[in-house]
Amino acid sequence: MKLNDISSQLNKIREESRFRQVSDLRMVTASKGIRRDGKEYIVFNSNDYLGMTHEPEVMEAARQAITYGTGSGGARLTSGAVFELSDLENELAHFKHAEEAVIFNTGYMTNLGVLYALANKNDVIFSDALNHASIVDGCRISRAHVVVYGHSDMDDLEKKLAETPCDGQRFIVTDGVFSMDGDVATLPELLRLKKKYDGCLIVDDAHGVGVIGETGRGSAEYFHTSGIDVQVGTLSKSLGAEGGYAATTKEIAAFLRNTSRPFIFSTSISAVTGATALAALRRLEAKPEVYMGRLRRNTAYMKQKLTEAGIPFLPGDTSIIPVVIGDEAKTMAYAKACLEEGILLSAIRPPTVPQGTSRIRLTVTAAHTLAELDRAAEVMKKHWKAVRS
Repeated sequence: MKLNDISSQLNKIREESRFRQVSDLRMVTASKGIRRDGKEYIVFNSNDYLGMTHEPEVMEAARQAITYGTGSGGARLTSGAVFELSDLENELAHFKHAEEAVIFNTGYMTNLGVLYALANKNDVIFSDALNHASIVDGCRISRAHVVVYGHSDMDDLEKKLAETPCDGQRFIVTDGVFSMDGDVATLPELLRLKKKYDGCLIVDDAHGVGVIGETGRGSAEYFHTSGIDVQVGTLSKSLGAEGGYAATTKEIAAFLRNTSRPFIFSTSISAVTGATALAALRRLEAKPEVYMGRLRRNTAYMKQKLTEAGIPFLPGDTSIIPVVIGDEAKTMAYAKACLEEGILLSAIRPPTVPQGTSRIRLTVTAAHTLAELDRAAEVMKKHWKAVRS
């Protein structure tokens, strides 16, 4: 794009009512935030599912780690190999029942780094139609041939696996929990097809860890199965920090450290971030029934309140509650009306979701109080009539 074209492109975005700006928010608790003007909001668009960002033991771990500096000072293969990251990788590998784990700077970079390193021009990637943008972009930069199959449509996937020529490796890549719909990938069928077609299965469990499975280990535990070749995850949701990781075999982990450019050429995350995530992970491992119990109770309670209010939502076993409105303008107006009464919701519209499926993406966390859930349901019910008029 020519620089002179930027202005016209921005005007087009404005005309389509899709121009966005950053609105500063400071989280004062894991469920409440304030704007710069001092107005307080109950937050229902956070991915801090377990409330770990404000857990006292997790915050204390961060305070102690600041002794080792505010940043790492280099990439992992140079001076940035802080102790806390290696400790965290070992703990993550154990948690995900993998041989090793490799930490990247973000979950987005993890998907790019894994797909860039593992897939090449002789390979074929079979990607779910509703995969996260990081998977889509990872497929694009991988140089592999990309085949998109219908969302969780295993018949379509098998047909394309059978019909698509491949001289190299077949990769099947999917979200574990789909972030806009809150549904869970059909992992048993994916594992069956992986085995039948000699594929490599990559599952992004960013929204699964801490949310599904008896002890919060994600998709594999949810289905009581194993066999995922690469489990991608994030430190920025249930683990209350920033960063991403790939849990896999020793051989693949070594290959990623030696060939994945996002890993090799990025300054590593700090000891503070590593210690924070490690403390959160250990809290989850020690007391999964406490953290996940709160999350599940709050999610069930909020769904009950929405049902009583006559507000429909998509079904699912996660704490992502999509309220599909359809019309973009009505979705934006509804979110704005709730915002004015102190309830912060995310209005999601195309191109993030398909045309005609604009929605409120409501996320419940373990940190929400019943009073906060009641208030959200009250405000949402009050403005729901305008949506349906």
